[in-house]
Amino acid sequence: MQKNLTEGSILKNIVVFSLPFLLSYFLQTLYGMADLFLAGQFNGAEVISAVSIGSQVMHMFTVIIVGLAMGGTVLIGQAVGAQDNKKASKIIGNTVSFFLIFSVIVTLILLLLCRPIVSLIQTPPESVEQTVLYLRICFIGIPFIVAYNVIASVFRGMGDSKSPMIFVIIACTLNIVLDYVFMGVFGMKAEGAAIATVIAQAVSVIISLLAIGRSKTLKLSKSDFKIQADSLIPILKIGVPVACQDGFVQISFMLITVIANRRGVNVAAAVGIVEKIICFLFLIPSSMLSTVSAIAAQNIGAGKSERAVKTLFAGTAIATGIGLIFALSLQFVLKPVISLFTREEVVIVLGAQYLKSYVFDCVFAAIHFCFSGYFCAMGKSIISFIHNAISIILIRIPGAWLASKLWPETLFPMGCAAPLGSLLSAGICAISYVIIVKKARVGSGKDRSE
Repeated sequence: MQKNLTEGSILKNIVVFSLPFLLSYFLQTLYGMADLFLAGQFNGAEVISAVSIGSQVMHMFTVIIVGLAMGGTVLIGQAVGAQDNKKASKIIGNTVSFFLIFSVIVTLILLLLCRPIVSLIQTPPESVEQTVLYLRICFIGIPFIVAYNVIASVFRGMGDSKSPMIFVIIACTLNIVLDYVFMGVFGMKAEGAAIATVIAQAVSVIISLLAIGRSKTLKLSKSDFKIQADSLIPILKIGVPVACQDGFVQISFMLITVIANRRGVNVAAAVGIVEKIICFLFLIPSSMLSTVSAIAAQNIGAGKSERAVKTLFAGTAIATGIGLIFALSLQFVLKPVISLFTREEVVIVLGAQYLKSYVFDCVFAAIHFCFSGYFCAMGKSIISFIHNAISIILIRIPGAWLASKLWPETLFPMGCAAPLGSLLSAGICAISYVIIVKKARVGSGKDRSE
């Protein structure tokens, strides 16, 4: 289970660690895409909109959970790099205990706020009831979503990205089969997609718990699960800014969804479909963020800062290059890609307009995602929150709103807001990195003079 990422080829470590991570993200994204695809095959725009909006809300809460769990991943990685297994076990125990309490509280709150949430995001009237039903079922499954992502963060902090991949493969396969059964055979519409997702998540948790029970390298005692300030505070110090950052980003997506929803069910469906496609395209930068964070954390813990920096730049080059290939290639197949999710021509046309410009976000986002992973590994996750907050407040939200007002006949200008926001974030990350490097050099110079 435990893997040393502080030795050997940096490029090999990135590839070996990121590929299972990438496949895991791909399969998790496939959950939502399968829901949307099958919803489009058996239902109209109102159900497509309900599933896309509902799954977007769930995605928002999931990424917040993953961000919060990042604190555990980084600190476990640093402890493993420093070969301090006692500290690693203590961090793992505190992470599990905290999230157990957290999941129960969040589930109760979300169930009470289900309909207000649907109203707040201004869901099209035709889709309201289906969206409420979808979210209520998914909210009941929040503990399973939390449990899986926390367990996955533990494995990845130990340097093992393969085990979470196996868990997701099984769950995703089950999810797709159940989607077809519930929505296709039984005609259950949005609630069928939600039930399939919850069952699949529950199965993945059960399998991952069995794997932990059989692990020979992970040894935990009862005292490790006792929440202690000296372990929990550092976890939250890293995790909370990341969670706030991810939550802020998702809120911006939701606000853009609100802007789209105001323009009618066809625009709402088109934007919902494109958001799913973008989630797929963001698999590379998302997996690279976590890869850079996990590998850099172990190297920083082992006192190998130069290897951590090399990991950052190698990861950035890989993610940016692949993102550019995706962005350029999709320009030639926009309508065919959108038509995979719907048969309604007006939705296809609108979706193609939106995706044409939005797709370039995966190029610029690759840069700031990798830097964010590196900053998290250093324990400076607050930088990631700051640059995302600035780009959202100054460009993403106002840009999308302004484009919808000035160009109501097309979604192309509205799609430009996201890549422009990411470009600003990338610039802020580069400036922050230069400042950190200069401070480090000044500090080392003072130490030598003393």
